[in-house]
Amino acid sequence: MSDPTGRTALVTGASRGIGQAIANRLAANGARVIVHFGTDEDGAKATVAEIERTGETAFAVRAELGVEGDVETLFAGVETVLDGRRLDILVNNAAAAPAGPLATTTRTEFDHLFAVNVRAPYFIIQRALPLLPDGGRIVTISSVATRMANPAQTSFAMTKGAVETMSRTLANELGARGITVNAVAPGATRTATNGSVFEAPGLADLIAATTALDRLGGPDDVADVVAFLASDAARWITGQVIDASGGLFLGPRA
Repeated sequence: MSDPTGRTALVTGASRGIGQAIANRLAANGARVIVHFGTDEDGAKATVAEIERTGETAFAVRAELGVEGDVETLFAGVETVLDGRRLDILVNNAAAAPAGPLATTTRTEFDHLFAVNVRAPYFIIQRALPLLPDGGRIVTISSVATRMANPAQTSFAMTKGAVETMSRTLANELGARGITVNAVAPGATRTATNGSVFEAPGLADLIAATTALDRLGGPDDVADVVAFLASDAARWITGQVIDASGGLFLGPRA
């Protein structure tokens, strides 16, 4: 597996935020990028347009995740774009947001979280494997929620714990083919779509004060880690969860 130049990557949830940054970063490294989106068609078109402005190639593919037939719909579009080519890099980024604390989470919300955050990436990988060459790359976005006890994110953290376990297990299974499987766990990451959340008085400062690198993260901070894992430089890294949080909540700083 060489660096992404000349390779094809599928990034789910790439119409905005971290997924958009990952798509842009892989494209900057020379990859042809399949930009998956669920509902934000304008955002997906913007991602494709930004990549094309740099002289690289991108395609938008729509598929709502977490519903029956989601993977089939996704790969109908993916295979059309591939047109017989292989898929070299798979980034499972799309995810449903936290549903709230135990006391208020409904069964419907819980099932939706697991359908989007666990079932979809699992079966996307299953479907992608025949298209991945030996030496391919699989990266799934997790969260620091798996190592922090946040009562408002219990069910969300459970889904991310599941994909971390999935990544370790599949790394062991697929290693004989040279396919690396890793997870990346962002922390508090300010994006264009969630920026207003961090405008709450004192919140950004509070988070920065509990982060070793003393600031909020940005999408590019995470995208660069994913791009590294997709490169030949990371050929000896597999089955790992890479914390990309700037050292969020490592312990007292004073």
